[in-house]
Amino acid sequence: MNRLAHETSPYLLQHADNPVDWWPWSPEAFEEARKRGVPLLLSVGYSSCHWCHVMAHESFEDETTAAYLNEHFVNVKVDREERPDVDAVYMEAVQAATGQGGWPMTVFLTPDAEPFYFGTYFPPEPRHGMPSFRQVLEGVRSAWTDRRDEVAEVAGKIVRDLAGREISYGDSSTPGEEELAQALLGLTRDYDARRGGFGGAPKFPPSMVVEFLLRHHARTGSEGALQMAQDTCERMARGGIYDQLGGGFARYSVDRDWVVPHFEKMLYDNALLCRVYAHLWRATGSELARRVALETADFMVRELRTGEGGFASALDADSDDGSGRHVEGAYYVWTPEQLEQALGREDAELAARCFGVTRDGTFEEGASVLQLPQQDVVFDAERIASVRARLLGRRAERPAPGRDDKVVAAWNGLAIAALAETGAYFDRPDLVEAAIGAADLLVRLHLDEHARLARTSKDGRAGAHAGVLEDYGDVAEGFLALASVTGEGVWLEFAGFLLDHVLAQFTDPESGALYDTAADAEKLIRRPQDPTDNATPSGWSAAAGALLSYAAHTGAEPHRTAAERALGVVKALGPRAPRFVGWGLAVAEALLDGPREVSVVGPADDPATGTLHRTALLGTAPGAVVAVGTPGSDEFPLLADRPLVGGGPAAYVCRNFTCDAPITDADRLRTALSG
Repeated sequence: MNRLAHETSPYLLQHADNPVDWWPWSPEAFEEARKRGVPLLLSVGYSSCHWCHVMAHESFEDETTAAYLNEHFVNVKVDREERPDVDAVYMEAVQAATGQGGWPMTVFLTPDAEPFYFGTYFPPEPRHGMPSFRQVLEGVRSAWTDRRDEVAEVAGKIVRDLAGREISYGDSSTPGEEELAQALLGLTRDYDARRGGFGGAPKFPPSMVVEFLLRHHARTGSEGALQMAQDTCERMARGGIYDQLGGGFARYSVDRDWVVPHFEKMLYDNALLCRVYAHLWRATGSELARRVALETADFMVRELRTGEGGFASALDADSDDGSGRHVEGAYYVWTPEQLEQALGREDAELAARCFGVTRDGTFEEGASVLQLPQQDVVFDAERIASVRARLLGRRAERPAPGRDDKVVAAWNGLAIAALAETGAYFDRPDLVEAAIGAADLLVRLHLDEHARLARTSKDGRAGAHAGVLEDYGDVAEGFLALASVTGEGVWLEFAGFLLDHVLAQFTDPESGALYDTAADAEKLIRRPQDPTDNATPSGWSAAAGALLSYAAHTGAEPHRTAAERALGVVKALGPRAPRFVGWGLAVAEALLDGPREVSVVGPADDPATGTLHRTALLGTAPGAVVAVGTPGSDEFPLLADRPLVGGGPAAYVCRNFTCDAPITDADRLRTALSG
């Protein structure tokens, strides 16, 4: 009996009709394994994972393979996006044993949840030195049946090794000028000056590192930091990793030149990059950055917003190519012939030159990924806009990629921050309203009366799994951004509830270290704890940033102390591995700058209040917080004792609640917040 039909995860539901007798992660699954005396197969993936779909089709939909699995194993399927704690614990074991990781992740466990054999994708037949999945299953069964003591010894050693791994937290002091300068130097060494970005292929968008570079430039005036940020953003925006028709970014580029993406589109990437490009525009006025920020925001609202007002997790990489084959990238790529069918010969030739479509192709089977390479020729803007619109219309007639409708709290927090700020910067109140809609959903559906967050929801139903640290940090970050943009203090209050829970449930009171799961969460073989950023800010750095901003808003000393203690790990890791603590470095820049506290007081209907408020939001001072309202309003502590000046609106710029003279002129305020 397959038990996945009533789950909320789209990934699990994709497997609900498999002939494999799947269980969700649950105590009952482990009890079944004990009762039957068999090991467990743990298979971890996610909805938009290409190789997860491949292995499912090759093995989990195969009746013979399923019969073998059902006879000899208890089979557990986990959505890594729904249970990042389970994924993190066992991925650490996989990486320690094999030197690499990935999804689908395949782990064999004892009934005590101890891992003893692992891998990722296994093919149905031996291939390129890899054993077939059936060979792996037979080998594991043989070891379990004939060498049980050896299996138990291996499993116990793995668990002991994992328990003995310690994170270097650094000392109790925070990163200073020296550590941030060393981090910048390390990034310069890794920087790809010809192509933008850092390191080689595959190349992931370094959104959090770019945030650090922009903040470092704002604080120090470093032109090198700004140049790396600008060039990286331009090359990504001109590459195939960016959807030149519909906006939005794919997950990563398989090559160093940003040409061929892995085509899945993740909410978290687009939220982070939307904010990055908005901040780049704020710093430089770049028209390219402005366009990409708005197009990415529009993509999120158009293609990822759910009926309940939240944002779906992802779009698949694969789709039907029109012949019944499920092919990666089929929705996005073009041949010259397809351009001609859509546009006619003359405009097709123009589109091919503008978007880099060639006869040989840049992808597979003669197809090309659309790019926007630098050209010697300047194309007619109106004609190109018409070409883009017609191609987008023709593309909409193709079978669309599947969408993972799961609403993940953390990623929605990132989207709320991005949409709120982008809407405020570019006078797009519809984007701010979309941010408010997602925030309302999180409060209404994900947040309980004890300030505990549910990790996910789908179709208006909250999932059963508890939020992890990144959920609390990123949602608080989104609420704080929304409070600054809207002037509605309720979002500051909700952020406080979440961050108080971080202090109570996720923080080691002795060391100040943070854990990825709450103290009262389900106990796994190891309590996961990772301060390094991956595709998203780590829970550790997300929480540190939100705690620091909340303390700047409220003067709450426990929250600032917790942020400072958490940044000790950035002091330790930043100079050695800056690419993996980008958001932590960005938070450290805010700490060194204060961060600045900006109060704008004045009647809401006075245009001068709006001008000062927008100017404050557009200030580049790292991590500055903004409160707006009438004098003495109790919605924001920053508004206390902030009177009007000459009966008119005024702005107060402060550090550690010590303020400069009030400012009534927008140009002077801009100067005060320009670094």
